[in-house]
Amino acid sequence: MSGIIGQAADFYRLRLTRLEELVELDFEWRDDILYRQPPRPDVHEEEVWIVEAVELDDEDVVLEVGRFASREEAEELMGRASEDLSEMTRSRFEARYMDSSAGSGGSDST
Repeated sequence: MSGIIGQAADFYRLRLTRLEELVELDFEWRDDILYRQPPRPDVHEEEVWIVEAVELDDEDVVLEVGRFASREEAEELMGRASEDLSEMTRSRFEARYMDSSAGSGGSDST
């Protein structure tokens, strides 16, 4: 990310975002429903919880740390990441949470 040295908490804050998507069935053209009301489609919502790191200097820079199907999983990563944010340097935090392993919470236990 950047070559600036310092505590991660001096550069980022964390936030939890919930996205909802309406998932609808695709309609197919059928000749047998031209003159009657088609059955109501099955519509349901899907939730996605995203843990994000927001740069303190530029609120428009948002980096995804993890994406989860449940709030509990997202809050678990958020708790670990919050602790790491206060303890790690910026470069270690970025290496753990913002590299290709994003979403897994990293595997470095130090």
